[in-house]
Amino acid sequence: MGGEIDGTNLETADWDSPDAHSESRPELPPADFDFLIYSLRLQAELNLGLLPMGDPGEDKQEPDFELARHNIDLLTVLQDKTKGNLTIEEQRALDNSVIELQFRFVQVQEQSKTA
Repeated sequence: MGGEIDGTNLETADWDSPDAHSESRPELPPADFDFLIYSLRLQAELNLGLLPMGDPGEDKQEPDFELARHNIDLLTVLQDKTKGNLTIEEQRALDNSVIELQFRFVQVQEQSKTA
């Protein structure tokens, strides 16, 4: 599984070396399953307009239901593909995220129809 990105050989790249941006941003969290779930969940919440964006007093972001549904669907794919291979904590986090996001999706969709 080789390849190059911007002239860097991915097989020989030093993944642990700091880059030019490392001094200006906080340390990245570990790349683990919990963070993957969190990232997809956060994207869905942003797409549903559930997280504040912009300056206070600005108009609220309109929900992007198609993109939110896509991120929720990605989490359900993870549910299907990892069934029986997760710790109890990982399974609970994934299941709770999917259920809550599906509920919030319907809730935001209903609110947008009455607005």
